[in-house]
Amino acid sequence: MRRPLAGLLLPLLLLTVTACGRSDPAPEPEPPAPFADCAALTTVPSAAPADTGGRPDGSTRPLPDVGLPCFTGGAEVSLAAVRGPAVVNLWAAWCLPCRKELPAFQRLAERAGGQLHVVGVDTRDDRDDARDLAGELGLTFPTLFDPGEKLRSGVAAPGLPATVFVDAQGRIRHLDVTGALDDNKLAALVEQHLGVVVPA
Repeated sequence: MRRPLAGLLLPLLLLTVTACGRSDPAPEPEPPAPFADCAALTTVPSAAPADTGGRPDGSTRPLPDVGLPCFTGGAEVSLAAVRGPAVVNLWAAWCLPCRKELPAFQRLAERAGGQLHVVGVDTRDDRDDARDLAGELGLTFPTLFDPGEKLRSGVAAPGLPATVFVDAQGRIRHLDVTGALDDNKLAALVEQHLGVVVPA
């Protein structure tokens, strides 16, 4: 009786030793985000005009005191510490008007020449979808990740897209929720509310 039992236990023991010797493969590293780092957002842009007051729309108030992680690197950025002039665009990969207007924000970032910050806030979104869309559209401006919609709630935007125009003191000069912005409308709003003229 003992011999058949030993014959059954030996293969089981070998199987256990072999299984213990295997190591699970390391998890795949997260692909790099295409967005720039967010470190500069709390300082006034290097080439900002001396007077960037623009014309407020009557709703001048500070950005909400909300901390959000930078999409690249994950360092938390306090929105209350952001210094403009800045254009803060709330967007998501699932939002069709956002997809339409995001290239205009990228072009604004490229043409601004250090006069203002262009900041994205990926809102109520899937991180992988956002990264894929950014790669597809060539987006590189600094972007924060806001899956809980803290900023949207804080500025009382009814939905997406929403764009916040912020002066050098971190005050909201205008909240635009009119839909997808094109290059001309975006440049006009920047000049009107922030006093910054961006070359075409």
